[in-house]
Amino acid sequence: MPGTNTVAMFVAFDEDDHGQAVPAFAPLQASTAEEAIQSADQLASEHAGAVAWTRSTEPAIGEMGEPVIIFQRGHVGDFN
Repeated sequence: MPGTNTVAMFVAFDEDDHGQAVPAFAPLQASTAEEAIQSADQLASEHAGAVAWTRSTEPAIGEMGEPVIIFQRGHVGDFN
């Protein structure tokens, strides 16, 4: 669809004092879906878990589609 872009994002999670998964940092944007998967995979070995996702965006009208998880490993929480 014209004007539609796809962005790839990833984030790692740590566990808080109550065992809940909390983001280790704000979600980061990757150049490609493959880069997001590789980054999340590496982070999952260093943190409680990690997730990578893609979503479509339409910048001209400021809309974003629902996230589509492309990688998930370990203990993850809310990433939206």
